[in-house]
Amino acid sequence: MNQPKRILIVGRSPSVLVETVGILRGKGYATDATNQFDRVLDDYDVTGVDILVFGGMVPLDTKQYLREEISRRNPHAIVVQGLAGIAGLIVAQVEGVTSVDRKNDSEVSYDAARRSIHLTLNEPAQVAVQAWWATSLTPPEPRSTSMRVLDSGFAEGSHTIPLPSRIPMRASYVTVAVDATVHAFTVGAMPTSVTRMVPTSGRSADGLSGGGGLPPVAEVNTGVHGR
Repeated sequence: MNQPKRILIVGRSPSVLVETVGILRGKGYATDATNQFDRVLDDYDVTGVDILVFGGMVPLDTKQYLREEISRRNPHAIVVQGLAGIAGLIVAQVEGVTSVDRKNDSEVSYDAARRSIHLTLNEPAQVAVQAWWATSLTPPEPRSTSMRVLDSGFAEGSHTIPLPSRIPMRASYVTVAVDATVHAFTVGAMPTSVTRMVPTSGRSADGLSGGGGLPPVAEVNTGVHGR
């Protein structure tokens, strides 16, 4: 696994940002996070960023501007859209673009109609399936839980893994690790009551103030203030 030089997370929820940074740093990644949307390009040298992660509550125009500007300054940066404000899920998404086992090009897919994971393994592999879902979607601090669906060795060939009925049909996700390669899938979409809170414009929102009906939040800017 070739770990990147730096990961920058741009999101809104203080607890999610801090927890995600802690987990990724514990895994050896150089990681920072900020909810100061209007200061990203001033506070961070984006030419050294390998992976840029966006949270779901970043205003749409801000996200587009940062994506374009960072790509212009650093064409090699990989942009990841976080599926939900769940620290472990964000970590898995990062691992999905960094922890690639090039010896194993097995196919992994999610069948929404059957609520099952389908694997086509070209060689025996260790497979770990983890489910994640929101238990509270109230901003600014969403809550979540997770469960290990399985962690077992699988033989070469095709396999179907049904998901437990306990996993809800909204704001739910599953990650599948085949040896060192990680895949992330949406099981239940985020409800519209949450997605319509996303501000379309960041002109009056620096990340801390409310926008789209969002409450204000505490500042997180690990690269500047260490928190």
